[in-house]
Amino acid sequence: MLSRPKPGESEADLLHFQNQFLAARASPAVKIVKKADKRKGEEGSTDAERPPLQDHKDVVMLDDFPDILPALTPAPPKKSKIKSACVHFEDEDPEERLESHDQHITAVFSKIIERDTSAVAVTMPVPTGDPFPRTFHRSEIKSEVKVGSGRKSIFAQKMAARRAAEKVATAPSAAECVQIRSAAPDALDPEGSAGEAPLPRIRDDKAGDFLTSQWPCLITGEGLGSQKSEQEAQAIHKENLEKLRSMSEEEILQEREKLLAQLDSSLVAFLKSRRGGNEGQKKELKMEQNRLEEFVESLPVSQHGVGSSLSLQESGLEESVRKEENMKIEITEDDLPVKPKKEWIHMDNVEFEKLEWMKDLPSPRQKKTKKGMQARFSLKGELIPADADLPTHLGLHHHGEEAERAGYSLQELFHLSRSQVTQQRTLALQVLGRIVQKARAGEFASSLKGSILRLLLDAGFLFLLRFSLDDAVDNVMAASVGALRALLVSLDDEKYLDWTFSWYQGMAAFPFVPNNEEEEEEEEEELNGTEKSQDKKLKDENKPDPDVARYDVVKGLLKTRIQHRLRYILEVVRPVPTVVLDILHILTHIARHSSEACSQLLDCPRLIETIVREFLPTQWDPRVAEPGCLLTSLHGVACATAMKFIRVLASGGRNATARLLKKFEMKNRLSRFIAEDPLDLLLPREEAIRLSTEAFRLWAVAAAYGQACDLYRDLYPVLVRILQSLPELLSTCRGKRPMIELSVQRATAVVTLLIHVTQTAGYTAELQAKLSSNSSEDSEQIPPPPVAWNQVSGLQPFIETSLKKFLQEISQTETWQTLQPLTTTYVIYLGVYYSACSQQPSVNPIDCLEELERLTSEVLQPLLSQPAIQSMWDLLSEGKAGGPEAADFSDILHLGTSAKLAQPGSAAAFFSKATRGALLRESYQNLPFIRSCYLSHFVHLQPTLMRSQASYQGWNYLIQSMLLPEVKGPILPSDWPFFPLISLYNKVTNAETRGAVLNSLPLDLVNTVTWNLQWVLLLETWRAKTLQSIPTAAKLARLMCVFLTGGDLFLEAPIHRYTAALLSVYCQPKALDSLNLDAPLPGLASFHDLYISLLEQFEGVSFGDPLFGVFVLLPLQKRFSIHLRLSVFGEHTSILRALGVPLQQFPVPLERYISPPEDNLNLLRLYFRTLVTGALRHTWCPVLYVVAVAHVNSFIFSQDSTTQEADAARKGMLRKTWLLVDETLKEHLLYYRLLNAESPLGFDLYEQLPPMRLKYLQMVTQKENKENAPVLVS
Repeated sequence: MLSRPKPGESEADLLHFQNQFLAARASPAVKIVKKADKRKGEEGSTDAERPPLQDHKDVVMLDDFPDILPALTPAPPKKSKIKSACVHFEDEDPEERLESHDQHITAVFSKIIERDTSAVAVTMPVPTGDPFPRTFHRSEIKSEVKVGSGRKSIFAQKMAARRAAEKVATAPSAAECVQIRSAAPDALDPEGSAGEAPLPRIRDDKAGDFLTSQWPCLITGEGLGSQKSEQEAQAIHKENLEKLRSMSEEEILQEREKLLAQLDSSLVAFLKSRRGGNEGQKKELKMEQNRLEEFVESLPVSQHGVGSSLSLQESGLEESVRKEENMKIEITEDDLPVKPKKEWIHMDNVEFEKLEWMKDLPSPRQKKTKKGMQARFSLKGELIPADADLPTHLGLHHHGEEAERAGYSLQELFHLSRSQVTQQRTLALQVLGRIVQKARAGEFASSLKGSILRLLLDAGFLFLLRFSLDDAVDNVMAASVGALRALLVSLDDEKYLDWTFSWYQGMAAFPFVPNNEEEEEEEEEELNGTEKSQDKKLKDENKPDPDVARYDVVKGLLKTRIQHRLRYILEVVRPVPTVVLDILHILTHIARHSSEACSQLLDCPRLIETIVREFLPTQWDPRVAEPGCLLTSLHGVACATAMKFIRVLASGGRNATARLLKKFEMKNRLSRFIAEDPLDLLLPREEAIRLSTEAFRLWAVAAAYGQACDLYRDLYPVLVRILQSLPELLSTCRGKRPMIELSVQRATAVVTLLIHVTQTAGYTAELQAKLSSNSSEDSEQIPPPPVAWNQVSGLQPFIETSLKKFLQEISQTETWQTLQPLTTTYVIYLGVYYSACSQQPSVNPIDCLEELERLTSEVLQPLLSQPAIQSMWDLLSEGKAGGPEAADFSDILHLGTSAKLAQPGSAAAFFSKATRGALLRESYQNLPFIRSCYLSHFVHLQPTLMRSQASYQGWNYLIQSMLLPEVKGPILPSDWPFFPLISLYNKVTNAETRGAVLNSLPLDLVNTVTWNLQWVLLLETWRAKTLQSIPTAAKLARLMCVFLTGGDLFLEAPIHRYTAALLSVYCQPKALDSLNLDAPLPGLASFHDLYISLLEQFEGVSFGDPLFGVFVLLPLQKRFSIHLRLSVFGEHTSILRALGVPLQQFPVPLERYISPPEDNLNLLRLYFRTLVTGALRHTWCPVLYVVAVAHVNSFIFSQDSTTQEADAARKGMLRKTWLLVDETLKEHLLYYRLLNAESPLGFDLYEQLPPMRLKYLQMVTQKENKENAPVLVS
């Protein structure tokens, strides 16, 4: 027998004792017995079912060993009801778990309001001899209550009997009944013994019930907090009764309607419920009616009439109560499809309002309201009219809002899309996808208010689809892919882009990047392009996905790594063909977004490999081409949509194309699908033609970068065979064979490929010469492409022969409509061929010219003589016909103007005035200098210019991408012809703003400004539509920069001449009518500020120049802002001495300055003051002198009704004019008559004042004499 452990023994001793016990195989001294679990009953385990006790051994746990030994035989895991209900984590705090499951009373009652017990009487318990309070036993209650048909427990029966006993105890006693009966005769006395008015007869049930009630039904007085609360409530009740007695029946009903209209419906329902249920109302009504009947019987016969009338009134009340009950319960058992039975549990009291949903739906009706109703859609995505009555078997009715209306709202579809039921999620996503597809087609534009797409995107529809893509259910995944394709992809847009691929420059397409409406800060504008793009990229990375997706959906999806999920679906899930095609369409749309998107798709692991391997294989099952073959999987079969995706991906940049050709072995695929005729491909014919077409387009994109041209030598026989078969399309078109349109698109793609191969071969000799010269100046040597000119020159005869045959069918409308895209591509090819041929050193220029002459006479001239082509020439506008001589002849005959336009002189030394024809001739001769001038000012656009030159001149080795730059507005501003002048003005203004004086203007400043003015004059004369978008006010504002730049720059002879010539153009009647200086001008913050600067410059350096003066006088016309005239006559009156523009040289009619008459009192006072003080004289400023005299004369002789201040002012001016010492000015102001351009003064004078004016003058002056007479006598 082993000894027990002793104190002081270590753990090693205990282990030694354990090994001895196990080695001896002795039985333990203690036996553990576990009783059966009572909760499990018979199913609990017994001792016999347990394994032997010796199997359970004490085990010492060691490190790096599992706690539980692995089971040798598989056994089902035990399930615990408690464990499955509560899931706990290892790091969960037990205290927090207890707090979260706390069921304390404070967790149940959040707000407890104690009632006022200050007035409640406190009674002490009655002392008894028992040690404990006496308990209540149910046997003490007499079971006299009849039990209903349903089963009730003994306790329920006893409690019902107790409640009945309490009601009997609280019933009114006989004395109280006698008291009520004795009060009744007084109430029914027609004389009114108590002096009270009789109760009005009201048929309304509630009002009558209130009048017959002796106790208040709503007011209890419990909240008053005093012992007399019941008395206060009774007093209020009596006061209400007295008020009602004093009112007639009509007044009571009127007040009742007012209350019902003002109170909330829920409050009215609450007040009704306070009066008790319908059964209580009936019992009380019955009791009151019985009392009244007993009392009426005891009355004399003479008083029976009143009683009978009151009983009728009470019966009317009972009827109204019954009607109200019928209105509350809208349905009965007959309305229910399932009749409730009393044998069912808890159906002894049928609650019809809870069973109302089982009845038939009411017919839908359109609400007569100005607010729009919620849109509902069918399962096909169609909009259901609001009043459409559809049968319920269509599955469009549900128990949501507006249950009578069929269809689902967008909110309900969103809710279903997150359902736990797979079918509901799938159906919701499918319906949403159909709705989006129809919305993009514009089917809801006339029916719905607002944009459904914008509403869905704002509601998070994009991320709903992205979350659904991660669903593990294939159907949900497929539905989300379809909805995402409907949201992103427009198949019509893709079709049009395929059509325009072979147009001139049709391969270049704009990226699908939306305009960023976020305004950048001013300091960001100073950054260069690289810093801007890096800063924008960093901002997008830091933004949340929803913020990015709000203005760019594709960029937001790329942030969610959608390309990785789509790759997983294609590679692992391997969905049905429809889903595969939708995914390829989505990827194509993403590739059209930008070059960055193309890079992310190329960098996605195994995405391109999976598409090329699975959907562009070189071999596949030949049974696919059999008629009627139904594809269950698109994996392993060549697909044209996949080839199109690769082609669009290659359009993202030359580097992407190089990666596709080399890394993903697309050259082998091109050779495979181009070398074999579409009829020989083991595919359906339509799919085979599409696949061949997309292969040629991909090769054309690569050739546009100068790549994949080595395939040209390998596939040259194939290309020649295709060119030889092109004329056969004529017979195909005449026979109207199917798929002729696809065949024409394939032929167009072939010719487009040859265009770019010819362009690439055109500069081979040039690059070869640069490479062989080995110039050290060139930092980068571009290797020549592997195709030479002599390899492509033999294709031109095939194209020209086919073109001649096609042009013979131009009169056949249907045939020409089908072959027109291919014919257009032929013409583009010939233009590219002869453009490159003329630059080849191995080609004789004379031979090239002879071929061009032959082509022109045989092909182009017959083509241009066709009526369809001649109608196109009408769309081209060449501006005004005629050269410089025609301009002079027009000026001599005053064509286009009502009078001869005067041209201001110059304050500088006399120089001969040149005619407009001479100026145009000189400008035309200076076009090379004008071009260099503008190029020097547009040097910041050099990268854009180089990209454009490379595209239009066919320098394929310089083209970086087929995606055009992101659209951020026009490359040049609308007023770009004035750009050199504006840049010089900004340079001067910025220097003056910094407080510096710009002394070093460009040396060729005069030439720069002259060339600018010459170019504007050429455009205004011969290409007026070019500047038609620029307002006349903006043009004049740009010309004012001539006077604000370089001091006395405007005095230079050429600048002065061309500025005067342009001024005469802008002073024509049509231009003056369109002149609007009050409207905001593009590129100008405030015209008023510009005009103030012009006035200050005129004061400083004008030298009284008439041309400068005309620009100052132009904005002072009457229809423009009065602040401009106030600035001249108020703050800058000194310029009036130098503003000496002769009337004969002023090009604007003076009627524009004096009509209508001036009505501003301040300006009129300034006019009068400058005239009287001598600041404004006819010899100094004749134009404004005439204007001021005309306005003052019109004002002082005006007799129209006006304000008292204006009347006093005009009479005062007239008196002062009469007293003027300057007789000349006095005569002009009093005797002014009309404008006269031929007169030296500019106006005519009266010989004598008209009688009316004379009488008015005498009246005003005599009145003044009478008022001043007493003063003179004294």
